[in-house]
Amino acid sequence: MKTLQLELGPRSYPIYIGSGLLDQAKLLVPHIKGKRVAIVTNETVAPLYLSKLRAQLAAFQPVEVILPDGEQYKNLEVLNRIFDALLSARSDRNTTLIALGGGVVGDMGGFAAACYQRGVPFIQIPTTLLAQVDSSVGGKTGVNHALGKNMIGAFYQPRAVIIDTDTLKTLPARELSAGLAEIIKYGVIRDPEFFSWLEENMDKLLARDSSVLAHAIHRSCQNKAEVVAADERESGVRATLNFGHTFGHAIETGLGYGVWLHGEAIAAGMVMAADLSRRLKWLSSAETARIENLIRRARLPVRAPATLSSKRFLELMAVDKKVLDGQMRLVLLKSLGQAVVTADYPRAELEATLASVRDAA
Repeated sequence: MKTLQLELGPRSYPIYIGSGLLDQAKLLVPHIKGKRVAIVTNETVAPLYLSKLRAQLAAFQPVEVILPDGEQYKNLEVLNRIFDALLSARSDRNTTLIALGGGVVGDMGGFAAACYQRGVPFIQIPTTLLAQVDSSVGGKTGVNHALGKNMIGAFYQPRAVIIDTDTLKTLPARELSAGLAEIIKYGVIRDPEFFSWLEENMDKLLARDSSVLAHAIHRSCQNKAEVVAADERESGVRATLNFGHTFGHAIETGLGYGVWLHGEAIAAGMVMAADLSRRLKWLSSAETARIENLIRRARLPVRAPATLSSKRFLELMAVDKKVLDGQMRLVLLKSLGQAVVTADYPRAELEATLASVRDAA
């Protein structure tokens, strides 16, 4: 097992990474406040791992909330099911909420924890690669709206993140690739040495080599923890973690939540952001090709869907958390490993990217 610490002063917390951690109550119990817990999971994860977690927590009389599975259910209506269960069980503000599942479960469970009685303790147990390397770390929680992804939410940090790498054994191949998109992102925006390592080890990652996956998860969480510690509420450098996301969120919203997986949309979005960076003469053609090739090798889309017109793309991109004072700010690359947040780009170049990076490969 490896342990990282996300340093946020009195709200610092550990990130545990290893095999068989769901069987180790000694990791989980010290982070539980009070005498009761609530477990939020979904219909896919519950049959696989809920009984194992329930056995570790029998003394805490767990309340169980099983949500439908899918990005299309990440909304206020489904969120209310968590509140219904907490209230029906007369859960108090010492009840610890545990999110067991992927990014949707983690985001919704965290948002429910932030809101219920104005804040209850919260623990993340992510079971997908994407959640393990991204959404479970850093305290971003929330739900989607028909007009924009993740536009309703809160910054609310967990008390611990417990990453059992054994859960990846049951992860569908498509979900594994979706998680690789966020892993690639860290190499692109701030860790070029890691990017080169990913080029060398992509085949092993796809083959689920346990030691290679563990290293990729650890390095990704390390990158995320460093950025969040420096800028918890995304007022500066943390915004660079959204590389490809303004484009990607437009794809998710435009197609309908759940049609493309989050990681698939982010993959195409990263290619679009790299293409625009190249057009601005910041990123070399060779670096742009390396990024696209690695994303393609991860079995991810490198083109946006043809069904979204450039006009529709721009409309959707305008509903983004990085828009300030009417200006659409994008995360672009000065070079491989150096990301910037900027509104300083010609509109014509953005439209050229939207027109060219189109049609699924």
